[in-house]
Amino acid sequence: MIISLALLGYGVSGTVITLSRQWLLQRFELAYLANGIAFSVTIVGSFLLVQDLPFNALEILWDSAQWGYLLAAYLLLLLPFFFVANCIVLTFGAFTREISRIYGFDLFGAGVGSILLVVALLFLHPQQVLLAISVIALSAVAVAAFEMHLRFRWAAGLAVLCCIFAIFILPQGWLLLKISPYKPLSQSLQVSGANVERVSSGPHGVVTVLENRQVPFRLAAGVSLNNMIEPPEQYALFVDSDGPSAITRYDGDRSKLGYLDYQTSALAYHLSRPDRVLVLGMGGGSDILQAEYHGVPAIEAVELNPELVELLQQEYAEFSGWPLLAGHTRVHIAETRAFLAHNETQFDLIQMSLLDAAGASSAGLYALSENYIYTREALQLYYRRLQPGGLLSITRWIKIPPRDALKLFATAVSAMREEGVDSPGNQLVMIRGWNTSTLLIKKGVFAPTDIRALQQFCEERSFDVVWYPGITASEVNLYNVNDKPYFFEGAQALLGSDASEYINNYKFSIEPATDDRPYYFNYFKWGSLGEILSLQRRAGFSLIELGYLVLVFTLVQALIISILLVLLPLWFVPRENNAPGGKYISGVMLYFLLIGLAFLFIEIAFIQRFILFLGDPVYSVAAVLCGFLVFSGLGSFSAPRVARRYRMNPVVLAILGISVMALLSLWVHPLIFNALAAQPGVIKIVVSVLLIAPLAFFMGMPFPLALGSVSGRADWLLPWGWGVNGFASLMSAIIATIFAVHFGFTAVVLLAILLYLLAAAVFVLILTKEVQSSTASAS
Repeated sequence: MIISLALLGYGVSGTVITLSRQWLLQRFELAYLANGIAFSVTIVGSFLLVQDLPFNALEILWDSAQWGYLLAAYLLLLLPFFFVANCIVLTFGAFTREISRIYGFDLFGAGVGSILLVVALLFLHPQQVLLAISVIALSAVAVAAFEMHLRFRWAAGLAVLCCIFAIFILPQGWLLLKISPYKPLSQSLQVSGANVERVSSGPHGVVTVLENRQVPFRLAAGVSLNNMIEPPEQYALFVDSDGPSAITRYDGDRSKLGYLDYQTSALAYHLSRPDRVLVLGMGGGSDILQAEYHGVPAIEAVELNPELVELLQQEYAEFSGWPLLAGHTRVHIAETRAFLAHNETQFDLIQMSLLDAAGASSAGLYALSENYIYTREALQLYYRRLQPGGLLSITRWIKIPPRDALKLFATAVSAMREEGVDSPGNQLVMIRGWNTSTLLIKKGVFAPTDIRALQQFCEERSFDVVWYPGITASEVNLYNVNDKPYFFEGAQALLGSDASEYINNYKFSIEPATDDRPYYFNYFKWGSLGEILSLQRRAGFSLIELGYLVLVFTLVQALIISILLVLLPLWFVPRENNAPGGKYISGVMLYFLLIGLAFLFIEIAFIQRFILFLGDPVYSVAAVLCGFLVFSGLGSFSAPRVARRYRMNPVVLAILGISVMALLSLWVHPLIFNALAAQPGVIKIVVSVLLIAPLAFFMGMPFPLALGSVSGRADWLLPWGWGVNGFASLMSAIIATIFAVHFGFTAVVLLAILLYLLAAAVFVLILTKEVQSSTASAS
């Protein structure tokens, strides 16, 4: 959504400048400076205004006012991008012979900016980074005033310095983040006695620690209603206001941790006595304490967010009992897949519990979150890191009707078959409580003693058995009763010969998640929408994945807005003397439409593919964006030289280069990713940039080459091409995501190649021929 609204701002800019091009170019200096100042002001101003909008995605299906708030947010947030795009397009118009250089610097700066942004987030809060960006924009305005040798340049420079000074002397708190009242943190703060103990931030989010001595926190997800052991004192831990997870007091007395044995995630400890446990996703440390309660001699944990590790090991070390745990517990700051690819140690138990917030999960807000820890390939990797007889334990929130648990079970069955297991049902067990389920995968067959231990564990805690080898229908749905044994019937069907038919006919999408389609949390099926809407008076809307539908609403709004603000006004642009015919204008629009769609398709697909290789999503996105933008900038710099040096049409040459490199990437990248999976992060970043460089280099050429060609035929069409390209890019950002959800990233790349080839055909058959025929007529 952010990418699409940014590009909408660029598209609207192209339209506005097309309509007022001559007037603005005659006043280029003032127009440039005014737009630069407006850019710097709206960076902060738009954010402040949007924070006051009462938009709530949870109400969008039944409150039509939310559509208006979403539209208002869209229009406000596109303003900074509109003003900065005006600066760029005006510069194209004023310096038509330097378009490739200008576009190259623009891309190069954007690439460097993507890296500097992450670096800034290491030291500053997000709102402080916003101020820093505004200051950089103001500084650019000052530089421009001096470069243009304006008479009032000293006054302009002084005004900019005053603005910068004013920003830093404003009262603290004027730019505070306003948290949605529906976030768990906001709700927890409404409880009497709640107090914010600590707030810190980094590239992975804002971490908040909450205490409440008046109404103490007692956090134990999915704990059995039979539990009689009160949890010790706790702090509540929130990341980006979601959660909470618990930081629990531990003083060395393991008996105080007994409540952790009444969670579904404790099942693995009753079927085995693990000597080495790996916890994936440490959070507040509850899984570490669960292993400690069961006397595990060697505990290892993996956590992506270094802020959480610092809390547990430093600021709250005495409270969390870290000095007592440190002798036999190690924490690794890494992404789970990257850590296991690099570390070939085998474990007796790999534990992964509730890595997302219950509220957001139940509302379907993660539907479009790419997640590589629950894919078929991920489960295969975990399985290979188990000792013979070892267990993989995955605990998830329960959704009714069943979606999450069945999708996990289907993915596990698929992963086991890929690993050569003929009868996966003999190596799987699943249980459920009142709001969590736990799946166990064993590297070996579950023995009768395992089954008896499982039955005893569930009976003592009133947990329901979903599946174990040899289970009968009379043993299921006994405690947390559904009107039908949906979980058992689903597990039975997914292990049967008609599993694919069951998946296809199921009301929700439960087909296994894969690395090419890593949308584990998306359960939406268009075929079920009508039935769900018919149940709206019986809470049917709660069955819809809101993340997916908000994206669809965004697509509809973006399409309507862009047609009204970008495309429709272009038809009313007065044509200049000797203007080209309608065929040429249509060709210009179609060409920029196609390359706008194709560029973002490839970029978004590559961002997701490289997240898996590089591990850390935040740094991966920054590195991939930097690589694409910097080398696209270099391609733009080189475009005029390529056009002069080679006889082949330079646009065709560039698009052929893009097509070949993109096709090779589909074959070569997986091989390189697998071969270098265990290498350190620095090496992987360097390799990633080298893999991206040739493709990005060619991708930087089609846009400036075409702009140069159009400027030679009808320079008044330059902002028109820019606007249409912006429209296509904004639609591409949303369509690529929807396409990837349903068909995968490989399909997105293949579609992008097709669009690029169609663009080459349009350039040769329409734009080039029209220019040649026009030249022949003139002669």
